[in-house]
Amino acid sequence: MSARRERALRAGRASAERLMDGGHPGHTPVPLPEGVADTWIAFDQAVRDIRRYRYQSPHIGDDVVALCHPDGYVREGALRAPDPVLELVAIRCTDWVPAVREQARRVLRAVLDTDPAGTVRRLTPLLLRLGRREHGAWAAALLPAALRGESLRAELRESADLPTRRFAARLSLESGEFGVRELARLAAVELDPPTARMWADAALVALAADGPDDRAVDLLLGAHIPMVRACGVTALRGAGRAAEAEVYLSDRSGLVRACARWLVRQDGGDPYARYRELVTDPARVTPYAVSGFAECARREDGPLLRALLGHPGGLVRAAAVAGLRLLDADDERLLRSLLDDPSPAVAREVSRGLCATAGRLPTDWLLARVAPERPTHTRRAAFHLLRGQGGIASLRAAVTLLDVRDPGLRELAEGTVRAWNWQGSLQAGWADPADLGALLERSAHLFDIHQLTPLFDRLELTGWARPDRAPRPTQELAAHCEKEEFIGSSLDGLPAPPLPLPPRTV
Repeated sequence: MSARRERALRAGRASAERLMDGGHPGHTPVPLPEGVADTWIAFDQAVRDIRRYRYQSPHIGDDVVALCHPDGYVREGALRAPDPVLELVAIRCTDWVPAVREQARRVLRAVLDTDPAGTVRRLTPLLLRLGRREHGAWAAALLPAALRGESLRAELRESADLPTRRFAARLSLESGEFGVRELARLAAVELDPPTARMWADAALVALAADGPDDRAVDLLLGAHIPMVRACGVTALRGAGRAAEAEVYLSDRSGLVRACARWLVRQDGGDPYARYRELVTDPARVTPYAVSGFAECARREDGPLLRALLGHPGGLVRAAAVAGLRLLDADDERLLRSLLDDPSPAVAREVSRGLCATAGRLPTDWLLARVAPERPTHTRRAAFHLLRGQGGIASLRAAVTLLDVRDPGLRELAEGTVRAWNWQGSLQAGWADPADLGALLERSAHLFDIHQLTPLFDRLELTGWARPDRAPRPTQELAAHCEKEEFIGSSLDGLPAPPLPLPPRTV
C-alpha cells in the first residue's frame, strides 16, 4: 500500500470517528471528508463498523450515517431523502443489496441528467475505484458517455488523481482528435510515467503512419521521463537523423543510453569506440558517459575505469566504482581505500560493492569510521557494512549513531536498537551483561517502561541504575505537590457535605 493511500484511509476512518463521537447535540458538527476517493470508501466502511459494534453511539438519525448503516432498509430509506451526499450515493450504487443498488442508481441518473459535467468532475476518481467491485461495472460504464466533450477530458487529464489522469488520456486517444505534434507535446509535458507512455506510443504510431515530423521528434527528445526520450531516440531513425544518436550515449537514463547504442549500431557505428573516446578525454568525460561505457565494456577495460578513480569529480569517481562492480573487476583492497572518499556518492557505491564481502572486513576498522568525528556519509556507509556483518558491533554502532544529526541515519540506528535481540546476544556470548547493560542504558529513551523492565530483568541487570526504577524527578514532584495544595485550597470555600440521615425506626 502506498503512503498516499494509507494517509487517505486513515483520514476516512478519523472522519468517521469524529462524526460518530461528536455529532450529537452540544458539539460542533464535523465536516465530511473531501476529494480523495479512498477516503470516502474508508469513511463508509468505518461508519458502518462503528454503528455495528458501538450500540450506544449517539449519532443515529443523521442522513450520512443512515447511508452507511448496516441495515439495508435504513440505507434504502436514506437514499429517498432530499439531496443525499453524492459520494455515498455512488458507493451505494455498488451495494450488495439489490434494492439499495437500484435506488442509488436512480438517484445518480437524476443527478447526472441535471448537472453532468459537475457530477463527472466530482465523482470520476471514486467511480473508477468502485468499478473494481462486483457490482461496480454499471457505475464505471457511465463515464465514457459523460466524457464526450474534449474540454472536460482535458480538465480531468490535469487531475491529481493518477487513475483519473490515465482514464481521461485513454478516452482522448480513443477519440483520435490529436495530431502527431500534439501527441508528442502531451507526452513531453506529462509527469505520470504510464500516462506519458500512452502518449508517446501513440505519437510513434502516428509518425509511422504519417511520415517523419522533426518537430514531434524534438518534443519527444526534450521530455523529462526517460521512456519518452527513448521513444524520441527510436524515432530518429525514421526521421533520417540517426547520426544524432551519439549525443544520447551519455544520457542520464540507462534506457535512453541503450536505445542510443542500438541506433548507433543500426547506423553502422561502434558505440564502444565512441564511449572510449569520451572517457579518455578529461574535458568530455561525464558520470553518465562512464556508466554507459561500463554497460558495454569488457572486463579487460577495468584499468581504464580504475584510472578514473583519481578524477576530481566525485560523481565521475562514483560512476567508475559502479562500473567496476558491474564488470566484476573491483577488489576489496581497492574499495576499502575509497570508503573515506570525501564524496557521498563514492562512499555509497563503495558500501554497495563491499556488501557481499562485509563479513571479511575488520570490525574495528569499520567501528572507527562510525565515530562522531567522521563525515556523515562515511558513518552511514560503515554502518551499512556493520549491519551486513551482524553481531554486537552493529549494535554498538547503532547506539553511537543515536545522536547523529542526519534524520535518515538516526532513524535507521533507532530501528536497529529497537529490533535488537538483547537476550539472544547474551546467550550467544557476543557480549557480557556489563556491556549490554551499558548499551541498554544509553538507548533507554527509545523504549517505554513496559519494554524496558523486561529487558533489564531478562538480562539480570540488578546492579545498574535502571531508568525504569528511577525515582520521580524533584521538579515533577514539586509540581505534583503544588497541584495537590491548589486542589485542597480550592475546596476550602465549599460548603460541607450534608450528614447522613439516621435510619428509620418502625
